[in-house]
Amino acid sequence: MAPADYERKQTLVNAERFTTPELKEYERKILSAHDRSIEIEKRIFAELRRFVLESAGRIRRSSAAVAEADLLACFAHLASARRYVRPKLTEEPVLEAVAARHPVIEQWLEETREGRFIANDLYLCAHRDSDPKSESAGAPPPSLLLVTGPNMGGKSTYLRQAAMLVLMAQMGSFVPAESLRFGLVDRIYTRIGASDNVARGRSTFMVEMTETATILNTATKRSLILLDEMGRGTATFDGLSLAWATVEYLHAEVGARTLFATHYHELTMLAEKLPRVRNLRVGVKETASGIVFLHNIEPGAASKSYGIEVARLAGLPAVVIERAKHVLKQHEKQERQSVQVETEADPMQLTIFTPLSQKIVDRIEQTDVNSLTPLQALNLLEELQSELKKTQNSD
Repeated sequence: MAPADYERKQTLVNAERFTTPELKEYERKILSAHDRSIEIEKRIFAELRRFVLESAGRIRRSSAAVAEADLLACFAHLASARRYVRPKLTEEPVLEAVAARHPVIEQWLEETREGRFIANDLYLCAHRDSDPKSESAGAPPPSLLLVTGPNMGGKSTYLRQAAMLVLMAQMGSFVPAESLRFGLVDRIYTRIGASDNVARGRSTFMVEMTETATILNTATKRSLILLDEMGRGTATFDGLSLAWATVEYLHAEVGARTLFATHYHELTMLAEKLPRVRNLRVGVKETASGIVFLHNIEPGAASKSYGIEVARLAGLPAVVIERAKHVLKQHEKQERQSVQVETEADPMQLTIFTPLSQKIVDRIEQTDVNSLTPLQALNLLEELQSELKKTQNSD
């Protein structure tokens, strides 16, 4: 009783299966659909590839134009929104910034409302052998700045923002400052942070020295060099000696624009012996409850590192802080080592500090000499002499 167009497909015990031409055609389409879709995809992809190949030059030019427009639009937006200024390129190997700011930290402070970024000035000029009159006419411009001050005071930020200004200016962007005048920089060298490479047998200090060696061997007068806490990975006097010699080499041989942040206050003496070295310090205000970081950079050398105060802010136990203060006072009573400074004209030896009680030093610093009468001055001298004798007897 099956219709005439039904075709017997299979006979079972109690039933028979039929099919129709329509079902067979539909089955064929379903079974071949996957293969046909792959074939169509390959054909479309081949056509697209052929079209792209034929239009490759036009697509590259369009992509470059869109990328450049996108980049410049981003620069313009940032310059307008964040008060950036156009840098001035000069032939002189200088780096002169007025009220410079760090673009990342400034934006973070604004977004978190945790404060306002303190802008600072910067002036560096690479040593020029071709202009000997510049030094004979007076004090030559600085090519190396020694930055001292406490941790968390802003030394590293000051160094990094100098590199950011140069990098942004040379890539075509406006910069976060009131003004910037600079000569082209061929490379930016950095020796920042502490890391090791144990897999290759290099300790933290070895990595530090390897990076420093690369800088000293390859930097040119057109380079910008940033050295942050160089020489801290070894014994104090080893590190001081290496840092001292590095500053002398950078000053005499390399002559590049250099920022050198350090806790070795002894290095600040080099500003008196090397004509193109200047001292800068991070501003700090001492209060009864501790220290306040002003984050401003000013001329001169820092008198303290305030390491114990920073440790207290970090949460070290009070007993550790008090013990550290006691140990510090004991060490300040001891004689500090002499550092020999050799120059081509006149090798000489300087004693960095005479062994004095910190109490005597503090008393001298707090005395207003101009307001003392002759009698008061004699009394003060007698008191200090008595205190010095007590210190020597206790030692």
